[in-house]
Amino acid sequence: MSWLYKYISKCLPLIVLTGLILLSFGGCAKIGMQRGIPVLSFRTVHTYPHDPTAFTQGLVIDNGVLYESTGLYSRSSLRRVDLESGKILQQHNLPPQYFGEGITVFGSRIIQLTWKFGVGFIYDKNTFEPLGSFTYPGEGWGITHDGKSLIMSDGSATIRFLNPNTFAEERRINVADETGPVPLLNELEYVRGTIYANVWETNRIALIDPGTGKVKGWLDLTDILPEESLSNRPPGVLNGIAYDADKEAMYITGKLWPLLFHIEIL
Repeated sequence: MSWLYKYISKCLPLIVLTGLILLSFGGCAKIGMQRGIPVLSFRTVHTYPHDPTAFTQGLVIDNGVLYESTGLYSRSSLRRVDLESGKILQQHNLPPQYFGEGITVFGSRIIQLTWKFGVGFIYDKNTFEPLGSFTYPGEGWGITHDGKSLIMSDGSATIRFLNPNTFAEERRINVADETGPVPLLNELEYVRGTIYANVWETNRIALIDPGTGKVKGWLDLTDILPEESLSNRPPGVLNGIAYDADKEAMYITGKLWPLLFHIEIL
């Protein structure tokens, strides 16, 4: 037994050290996983028809009414849409030189951005009567609000907060995840203290802390469109987030999508 004793005596420290190293690496891996940004999944609660010719740039629900902004030159519009049927109930067409972008409803007004003109339009919520316009530097992509400020994206990693009366910039945040800045932020929706932002040409929505700009979650909407809807007309990218606060329901669509989805985040 003396040889066994000597073997254990010599090797035991090495075995213990190796075990500690493995535990340490395992612990570090676990900590890294805990620090990682969660990726959320979803389930489809209900599917609704959506105009497959609508190049969706903005989507919003206010008091149960669905509003949509569409883009493309000579085809841009502001619409009121029946959720159940997808039928257009009311429409205002933009002049052909403007490319419509995001919209939000603030009080009795609808505010709509345009892409490269640096001009936003203001409408009466009920009649769609134009009430005025405002200007901003750079491009207009998505817009929402938190009840106090308008929240605007311009295709970069920056989100600006604007005064809803003067449209002057009040502050801005730079959006980043653990790898760095997150550019191409597009359509926005403010949901219970979090900014949801489509990332252009991806199937992801970033969940952003409005105070710090940090991404605190990703919503992965890969494969939300069923295969049969892809056969007739190739749809565009995911772009369109509407949250019905009264029903706590989220709706998702995209550019030229034939369907609009009520989803539940898991």
